[in-house]
Amino acid sequence: MEAKIGKSKRKKVGLFFGSFNPVHIGHMILANYMLENTDMEVVWFVVSPQNPFKTKSSLLNEIHRYAIVQRATEEDERIQVSNIEFSMSKPSYTSDTLVKLSEKHPEKDFSLIMGQDNLKYLHKWKNVDYLLEEHELFVYPRLGAEKTAWEAHKKVHLVQAPQVEMSASFIRASIKKGHDIRWMLPEKGWKYIQEMNFYQ
Repeated sequence: MEAKIGKSKRKKVGLFFGSFNPVHIGHMILANYMLENTDMEVVWFVVSPQNPFKTKSSLLNEIHRYAIVQRATEEDERIQVSNIEFSMSKPSYTSDTLVKLSEKHPEKDFSLIMGQDNLKYLHKWKNVDYLLEEHELFVYPRLGAEKTAWEAHKKVHLVQAPQVEMSASFIRASIKKGHDIRWMLPEKGWKYIQEMNFYQ
């Protein structure tokens, strides 16, 4: 087990941002790893209505993506889902969301969960200096990710989480082909997708 990093008196919440289009077992494995191997007490899946680096046309409506995550995580109280960005201006930016969350929940200490491949583009993030001054980044490995100078930053923690190379685009394409991929998604999320005929 890795050392407990960055212990705080405030309740530590890990924020896992994403489109979750749809949420799959790779996301769940990462959330579970963070809960068991860092000092995070809770992980929030923050469903993004529109990722600034993705086209909106490829996304299932955010209400439905939120509902899928909600069903997928409802049996573990340590994993919750947030729609904080739904009421914010679009596209939403992580730094703006963190400001809003910190104002709304001053008793919580928010950190970010992100893939190593995102470090390459961290300099393009809005208000990245503020983000790193106020919050910690827990970075999980991604196949083929390039090393960057960000990895030496005192607020960036590299963790040895399992590398589950599964893409939501593969899942969507498989559903469209009529493939049974029930083992790639949390059971209740998969059932909801089937009931609603999503991605077909």
